[in-house]
Amino acid sequence: MTPQPQQLDLFWDEAVTRYDFGRGHPMDPVRLALTMSLVRAFGLDRLPEVTVRAAPAAGDSTLALVHDPEYVRAVREVSATGVADPAHGLGTEDNPAFAAMHEASALIAGQSVAGADAVWTGGGRAVNFAGGLHHAMADSASGFCVYNDAALAVARLLELGAERVAYVDVDVHHGDGVERAFWDDPRVLTVSLHEHPRTLFPQSGWSEEIGGPSAEGGAVNLPLPAGTGDAGWLRAFHAVVPPLLAAFRPQVLVSQHGADTHLEDPLAHLAVSLDAQRAVAAALAGLADEHAAGRWLALGGGGYAVADVVPRTWTHLVAIAAGHPIAPETAVPEEWRAEVYRRTGQQGPRRMTDGMPAAWKDFESGYDPADRLDQAVLATRKAVFPHHGLLP
Repeated sequence: MTPQPQQLDLFWDEAVTRYDFGRGHPMDPVRLALTMSLVRAFGLDRLPEVTVRAAPAAGDSTLALVHDPEYVRAVREVSATGVADPAHGLGTEDNPAFAAMHEASALIAGQSVAGADAVWTGGGRAVNFAGGLHHAMADSASGFCVYNDAALAVARLLELGAERVAYVDVDVHHGDGVERAFWDDPRVLTVSLHEHPRTLFPQSGWSEEIGGPSAEGGAVNLPLPAGTGDAGWLRAFHAVVPPLLAAFRPQVLVSQHGADTHLEDPLAHLAVSLDAQRAVAAALAGLADEHAAGRWLALGGGGYAVADVVPRTWTHLVAIAAGHPIAPETAVPEEWRAEVYRRTGQQGPRRMTDGMPAAWKDFESGYDPADRLDQAVLATRKAVFPHHGLLP
């Protein structure tokens, strides 16, 4: 089916690049600046269907939808003084203190919450690739995440009256903070595909973790073996996500598109290509149209190959959300490659592809009980599918 142009709110404020843990930290804000520069180089921001918007920072009452007021006060204090507060996960090796920590974190959260408002009231699509900070807990920072904008967006949708919200997280790390926020809430389905907790932070997200007593089957975890590549990753996604969304019938879809599943990512151990990441973004767009009346909020997330991978992945995401997908073989604009070299000293990629076919074998055609990936898929399906009236 030929993609149709879509009304898209693209949330961007240059000030989100102040979310900066400092020199040498893996989460370099240059990845955000380079993404927006590539979006502009392709003219996506000038499409008639696209509105680039800057929302205000989330205020304390909005942050309180997910975060304890004491924690917000702690973030403000660390932001102002630079004095670490390890009890709240602030000023640690993963989450070093920095000036304007509260302001930058609240600004990112504000974009995602405004995106939730936009898709619920307008019925369209929104992207905040600066968001997706899915590890932050109610009372602590974790895994480079201070405020959990993804959970706040879901909470805002519930506040607006949504009765069924689906959250799909394809970051390489388990989406633990979002899952925790809605663990016992039957209105929210959280689905996380991630590297197995035996080999990667945050050491959670086992297939047996299925939600609280009031929401069994509401948390879905698919932990994948280290080394999983395109064929396995896509097979796993399509074996679990589409049937669950069809059964849950969400009114809105929120997705997190961490780019750290990529084979070049320095912090994890999957072997996924840009082409497979693009294919999953396109699949989620289709699933939002099919099951959520087109309401789709897409967020960024992890991703630490900051020049070669992240900007291309999230530019594909923006283009897909706008209904103007970029063909994989398209050349990367030379002016953007020059900017990459100027900012990072690296040679930028030449095309919007890794040259991979993004192909997989459908799980319904049969599985291999001796294959580790198929074992993982089957364990997840057995754990949650019956709760949704589905056969494993």
